Amino acid sequence: MTSTPRPDDRVASAFRFATELVAWVATPWALAPHSVPLAALSVVVLIGLPTVFSTPGDKRNVIVAVPGHVTIVLVLLQLVAAVAAAWVAWHAFAAALVSVLAVVTVVLELPRWRWLISR
Repeated sequence: MTSTPRPDDRVASAFRFATELVAWVATPWALAPHSVPLAALSVVVLIGLPTVFSTPGDKRNVIVAVPGHVTIVLVLLQLVAAVAAAWVAWHAFAAALVSVLAVVTVVLELPRWRWLISR
């Protein structure tokens, strides 16, 4: 394990959080016409998994410690959910904006992801 300090990701965190909010709203919105319980479960999964599983040093409070690549997969889950659900549930213009938000988030997340992989 390396002792490289965690990169400053305040801007990336803002974009990541915005994308998470979209995922938390758009995913149940897209699923509700098919299954209300599945829509509710999607919110529990999208919020619950990253809350419970985190990489030590990435968050202050770690409930269940996981390697960095698991944290990256959880972020990617949020991004994919946001984009896919936006395209299903919303107008194409809004979905395109969400897609751009997700791409910018990935670019901004790269330094943190490199750091997480090195953990």
